Amino acid sequence: MMEFFKNVDKIKFEGKDSMNPMAFKYYDADKIIAGKPMKEHMRFAMSYWHTLTGEGNDPFGTGTMERPWNELDGMEKAKLRADIGFELMSKLGIDYFCFHDLDIAPEGNNLKEKHENLDEMVSYIEGLMSKTGIKCLWGTTNAFTNKRFVHGASTSPNADVFAFAAAQVKKAMEITKRLGGENYVFWGGREGYETLLNTNTALELDNLGRFLKMAVDYKEKIGFTGQLLIEPKPKEPTKHQYDFDTATVISFLRKYKLEDHFKMNIEANHATLATHTFDHELNMARIEGMLGSIDANQGDALLGWDTDQFPTNIYDAVLAMIEVLRNGGLAPGGLNFDAKVRRGSFEMEDLFYSYIAGMDTFARGLIIADQILTEGVFDNFVKERYASYEDGIGAKIVNGEVGFEELEAYAMGLGEIENKSGRQEMLEGLLNQYIYR
Repeated sequence: MMEFFKNVDKIKFEGKDSMNPMAFKYYDADKIIAGKPMKEHMRFAMSYWHTLTGEGNDPFGTGTMERPWNELDGMEKAKLRADIGFELMSKLGIDYFCFHDLDIAPEGNNLKEKHENLDEMVSYIEGLMSKTGIKCLWGTTNAFTNKRFVHGASTSPNADVFAFAAAQVKKAMEITKRLGGENYVFWGGREGYETLLNTNTALELDNLGRFLKMAVDYKEKIGFTGQLLIEPKPKEPTKHQYDFDTATVISFLRKYKLEDHFKMNIEANHATLATHTFDHELNMARIEGMLGSIDANQGDALLGWDTDQFPTNIYDAVLAMIEVLRNGGLAPGGLNFDAKVRRGSFEMEDLFYSYIAGMDTFARGLIIADQILTEGVFDNFVKERYASYEDGIGAKIVNGEVGFEELEAYAMGLGEIENKSGRQEMLEGLLNQYIYR
């Protein structure tokens, strides 16, 4: 494999005082945090699409990225992308990658050609994985770019599209299994609607449920042992999407009796587009036992679309890693950088700067989160705040020992009810203290 980044050595940990932009300040892969190496907490992954196939387009402009494969086509282009991607991951110390089928191989003129291209590229990538030791975190299919998916994939009003999408998922699941993928993600890029005037929502939701049931059946048939993940997404490109947020997806899964087969792949930018915080979505998935993996990025509060920026917000990272530590980790999921460099950051070296910034942000977030949980100050405050449910009438409520009649009788004997301050500002100041240490 030819070396492309000849002027870049393997990125090393140099500590917080280093001013070297090509070095980690906080990500020390083998440092033990909460009982295991930092790299095992993170399980960092490269997003094949944004990193290797993104061209810097936006709604108002064409691509800006200066890439060595820009003048190539077909399989030659796909193989050079793979070579450079695996060199990038090796030098960054990233152990995993994630992909859509169309990221790794050209679509071809029909489904047969697409499958043949995928088989050839999977063989090629297997060789790179063998040389580098890099693994596949998860795979998925692109069922949103081609014009056939203009009205959705599994929720399309056209049964032929449903069938084609099923064929894509079948093949993508097969190659994910072949690559040793530890998860398979369902991302409903266009599974939604623009207007109810032309939409049979009952049929579309039922068809989505049928589609996912077929996927579970096929997973079991081929012996794929990876975890199935659904990635909630509220809007963009459609006005309303069926997988709006974590709570919506969990409700959907329970309706169709699929809750035992899927967990959530939470993306930060999707959370904020749903008018939630990142940690809210992680928390909702965790308390339901359905936090499976993370797509790490951040959005821009002043822009109304999925900007997929590299994560640098330390507050978000700390609160996210608190949820991850409470979850007991992410494995077999991981922390995939579903993030792209800005249109103005078009040189190849910008990929290193971006990943370093994101990896350092979550590493620092992990360190702070571990300190917070170890010292227990926030946990103690919360425990005290809900102490009324530990005994007396509160314990009877929790244990299901009372109903409205008993609670009315109890309330009749109450005097003036006194509440205690929630101390939000004090706690936010305390969080600042941990971050500023």
